[in-house]
Amino acid sequence: MDGKTLARIGAVAFVAVAITATVIELTRTDEVTQIQTVSRPHVGDPGPLRTTLRHCRDIGEAASRDASCLKAWAENRDRFLGPTSSEAH
Repeated sequence: MDGKTLARIGAVAFVAVAITATVIELTRTDEVTQIQTVSRPHVGDPGPLRTTLRHCRDIGEAASRDASCLKAWAENRDRFLGPTSSEAH
């Protein structure tokens, strides 16, 4: 076999594999995974703590010097983590 014939056989084999892969991909059914979203219940009044936290978020860096923001962050932290060890005694 000379080089031209071998190159043609290789090209035909490559095209055959490409066509086979294309046919398999096109005939495959899509298994669409449905994403379930969890919606939070709508609460009418956000409450004073949430309102303060949103205010602190909105004022940016100045919130780190605002006493009401520091108090709100401490209260929010205690809601989730519980009181600190110095407060527990």
